Amino acid sequence: MSAPDTPPALPPTTAAIRIAARRDRVTAWMLQGATTKAAQQGPHQTEVEKTHSWWRVMCLTGVDYFSTLGYQPAIAALAAGLLSPVATIVLVLVTLFGALPVYRRVANDSFRGAGSIAMLEKLLPWWAGKLLVLVLLGFAVTDFMITITLSAADATAHIAENPFTPHWFTDIPVPLTLALIALLGVVFLRGFREAIGIAVGLVAVYLTLNVVVVFVAFVHVFQRPSVASDWWTGLTTQHANPLVMIGIALVVFPKLALGLSGFETGVSVMPQVTGDPSDEHTERPEGRIRGTRRLLTTAAIIMSSFLILSSIVTTFLIPQREFQPGGQANGRALAYLAHEYLGGVFGSIYDFSTVAILWFAGASAMAGLLNLVPRFLPRYGMAPQWARAVRPLVIIFTLIAFAITIIFRADVDAQGGAYATGVLVLISSASVAVTLSARRRRQRKRMIAFGFVTVVFFYTTVANVIERPDGVRIAAIFIIAIVVVSLVSRVRRSFELRASSIELDAVARQFVEADADQFSTICIISNEPGSGTAESYREKGRVERRNAGIPARVPTMFLEVLPADSSDFEEDLVVEGVVTSGFRVLRVRSGNVPNTIASTLLAIRDLTGVVPGIYFEWTEGSPIRNMLRFLFTGGGEVAPVTREVLREAEADVTRRPAVHVS
Repeated sequence: MSAPDTPPALPPTTAAIRIAARRDRVTAWMLQGATTKAAQQGPHQTEVEKTHSWWRVMCLTGVDYFSTLGYQPAIAALAAGLLSPVATIVLVLVTLFGALPVYRRVANDSFRGAGSIAMLEKLLPWWAGKLLVLVLLGFAVTDFMITITLSAADATAHIAENPFTPHWFTDIPVPLTLALIALLGVVFLRGFREAIGIAVGLVAVYLTLNVVVVFVAFVHVFQRPSVASDWWTGLTTQHANPLVMIGIALVVFPKLALGLSGFETGVSVMPQVTGDPSDEHTERPEGRIRGTRRLLTTAAIIMSSFLILSSIVTTFLIPQREFQPGGQANGRALAYLAHEYLGGVFGSIYDFSTVAILWFAGASAMAGLLNLVPRFLPRYGMAPQWARAVRPLVIIFTLIAFAITIIFRADVDAQGGAYATGVLVLISSASVAVTLSARRRRQRKRMIAFGFVTVVFFYTTVANVIERPDGVRIAAIFIIAIVVVSLVSRVRRSFELRASSIELDAVARQFVEADADQFSTICIISNEPGSGTAESYREKGRVERRNAGIPARVPTMFLEVLPADSSDFEEDLVVEGVVTSGFRVLRVRSGNVPNTIASTLLAIRDLTGVVPGIYFEWTEGSPIRNMLRFLFTGGGEVAPVTREVLREAEADVTRRPAVHVS
């Protein structure tokens, strides 16, 4: 019985056409700025970036840094009591003479926005370096993601603590925090320009209001000199020995480490800083480096000034009991002074500005994530190509922030340990990176100075981990998730073309163009690099002609892939043509043999217009072992993998280079 006739295909309806067009527009909008592929050949990054003045970018990174004024004075008073000003001075000294010099050096050495992680990546070759980067990325993601969720939760807490807030607001902290995070995501779906514009306005208003609060508080201190003498009397009664005071200040320093946030973000968003016009034509953008160093220094000086002044007035004017849990100044010392001395209206305005900058503090972290993650994972093959586009990442990071908020029920204290751990690990790793950089350059004095800073931050990190081990546990979850997802992605992308660019030198071009012009065919024999003797090439060619049936009149050339770092995923390939013992040989250095052969064949096809053919011998050994060799060393069963890469890259069989195996 014959099969029933297939009904003719109906033309698409107008509605279907509109839906398809709308879907295409949404896809194009989502992937705007993502990597494209050119001429069927490997991933090519398109970097067209709108840059901004250093002070505007400082506001974007500063919404996180400056927003700590909303809670840092209260944390210092709670941790150090009457010693709060002394402990804050210790924090400022570490900031100005420790963290700031470290990150000025990071900006100088890692100016493409990859930060200290890129500096450390170069220290370890092969997969060890990649694993180190994944671990540090785990801590960076911990820092940045918890910044988003903790700041939004703290903003919600400030809303609830305002005396004019309706009571029912205190019953919905999780939905309110989720709404703030969603709003932040919407801003970044619009773009960096909108985010920076909002940041500039928020920072200007918030710092101005803080100047007013601190100034009025100092007026009250001068009008009541007794508060200073009472403070001194109480301090010397508790701690008569100045050395004991300094010792206690050093002990409580790890609890104040939240005041060091913002430095890693400052260097990760370097590509957003406008440099000199000459930067576009040089390998080293000196203008962008100067702008970033100016950004870091200005932010550190502004914040240090506010921290010292605010710690003095809050310690002098606020009773110590108010800093305790349940007290009116707990987590909001400057807001307490704003209400106390400037009235409910101004206090509410100050609260609103604090809520706004705490909400937008996540913008600094989001900017860091969007600049940092795409610089590593797609290049390692550990994330899909669309991970270079901003908007899909914004959606993913926003959803992760939703999950964290729900898990921790928008509790600020529950997330504080992870936040501090992420900040301190990144600063410690940056200190190690600049210390090793100074050692490599034989700068002994700088090496010793940075080494001392490294010891300080390692002590701070260890002390924080001992006191709040939950931070390491949360960071470990992020690290495991990143490693697992990265390895799965690497396996899934195994059959992609990996050449970021490929170039045939003059001799190689001459080889392939001559065969294409004279014989209209290009026959290439795959050969493992070996002794390079005439006899070895002669024997290899004789065996392939006999087994594969290559006609005697057709000339052949050899293709050899010289070994390189197989952990690299994307590579810039240069194919060199050489004549060895009278035989024509194409040589290219790469850590991934099948993918590189496929890229070379496609490049030859596009150059000459002739579809080449390549001849292999079967590889001996277990298929499973060969598969693992391919994944981790770039070798293994080369012939079938090369064919699969070509099949994935070129759907048209007539334009696909032929793979012959004998």
